[in-house]
Amino acid sequence: MLNALHYSHQLLQQLIQKFPAGNFIDATLGKGHDSQLILQQAHFQGKLFAFDIQEAALTYSLEKLNQFKNFQAFLANHDQVDQYLPENLPIHGAIFNLGYLPGADHQITTQYTSTITAVEKISRQLVSQGMIIIVVYSGHPAGKIERDRLLEVLKEWSQEEYSILQYNFINQKNNPPFTLVIEKR
Repeated sequence: MLNALHYSHQLLQQLIQKFPAGNFIDATLGKGHDSQLILQQAHFQGKLFAFDIQEAALTYSLEKLNQFKNFQAFLANHDQVDQYLPENLPIHGAIFNLGYLPGADHQITTQYTSTITAVEKISRQLVSQGMIIIVVYSGHPAGKIERDRLLEVLKEWSQEEYSILQYNFINQKNNPPFTLVIEKR
């Protein structure tokens, strides 16, 4: 079975096959692994927009990803997506890896308020069959709060507009990460 991160990557690859010229968002750039996966897909002819609040993450990732002409990164919180992208831009896929930047200050984490705001904003521009993929890490205090609030909000979303899946292992200890998948109908 695939873990949460590998499952999210499998979904990204399937989305790129479905929408090879699509617009994608890496809402939590971090060390650039998700962005690199998207940009290195042979079929990918679209655009990728990435966001991170930490300058160190941006600097690190740009060293690896600057060669891609269809990549644009912003030193900004993902809840500001609407300030950087046109409101009529169709979004085909988005990836969030919540939590903190590995190897950096663990006090700097994604926050449920900005995550929920970003997910709501991106969902308004999501095309039919487009997806928002969220890898949730709840093994730290802020992560537990973010997990709980995110699940509360998403449970209320219209099933006529969205299908929402929670992919997780139920017999693993220590709060293993899980994946939330929001697909627009």
